[in-house]
Amino acid sequence: MKRFFKPIEKEGSAKKPSLSPSKHGAENGDALPEVDVKKEPLKFLTWNANSLLLRVKSNWPEFSSFVSNLDPDVIAIQEVRMPAAGSKGAPKKPGELKDDTSSSREEKQILMRALSSPPFGNYHVWWSLADTKYAGTALLVKKCLRPLKVSFSLDGTVSKHEPDGRVILAEFETLRILNTYAPNNGWKEEENSFQRRRKWDKRLLEFVVRSSDKPLIWCGDLNVSHEDIDVSHPEFFSAAKMNGYVPPNKEDCGQPGFTLAERKRFGAILKEGRLVDAYRYLHKEKDMECGFSWSGHPIGKYRGKRMRIDYFIVSEKLKERVAECEMHGKGIELEGFYGSDHCPVSLQLSEGCKKTNDM
Repeated sequence: MKRFFKPIEKEGSAKKPSLSPSKHGAENGDALPEVDVKKEPLKFLTWNANSLLLRVKSNWPEFSSFVSNLDPDVIAIQEVRMPAAGSKGAPKKPGELKDDTSSSREEKQILMRALSSPPFGNYHVWWSLADTKYAGTALLVKKCLRPLKVSFSLDGTVSKHEPDGRVILAEFETLRILNTYAPNNGWKEEENSFQRRRKWDKRLLEFVVRSSDKPLIWCGDLNVSHEDIDVSHPEFFSAAKMNGYVPPNKEDCGQPGFTLAERKRFGAILKEGRLVDAYRYLHKEKDMECGFSWSGHPIGKYRGKRMRIDYFIVSEKLKERVAECEMHGKGIELEGFYGSDHCPVSLQLSEGCKKTNDM
């Protein structure tokens, strides 16, 4: 969604910190420390942080307490907004944080210190980052869980990252977890607006159909509200315009994330991929207090205007195991949003049936 919060301010110069966190991830071939290994994750959290560094600086004690109490196995974060490693003019390393300037080293140190403190020190972290302080995703997985593979593109290539770091895909023995930050649809028929989103949705459809061999949990900021029930004011969002511009195709009219074209494509992805919206599976009625994950700025015409655009989507094979799916923010004053314009969303699965050998 369009953001209403100020960008990250430039940090002052600082000496290069002694902290140099090791790379994490099965894709790097690193040996992970010996811990009691769990077979599959059961509890998940997704959150668009709207700048992870800003949240660390301003809201970390509250968010840390929330995570400690919830104790998720996997945390998916979108809109990290930390730049990828690599000096100016050199190839970038989207799996690593930038640290080649005094300000970037200081910012990396601040972030890594936060992620090494309780409860986050119990997790391995994978990054997929943009070249600048834009977009980006992170995936935190408890150290007692061992992904078979972690990749960063919709075609499953380990070494390839999606533009702007929008995808992290972790494969476990019994399921896959897909963390995505979908590009905003925008307002116009342009390459970085409607056209970009159409291409994204097409690739997502191809991915879910191709990946049906193993149950999928797809989470993140999907930047779409599927039905009228998923927005606070359907008429307002349907009629929304940017500077009076009206797209030539009526299905592209309205608030990005609530155009008929986006909603139809999202429905097709769910149908063709045999996927279920976990929150709506459990919560059939509209909830004006706690039923939305994004909220407009408390001041201005978007005050009180809210949308559900952050999801847990699960394979039909998993729907009977969906025990809980909750949004943890409420009201128009952004309670439980921890400084972001999105609130965290959680999913709890029940234990799967254990296979037994025939006697």
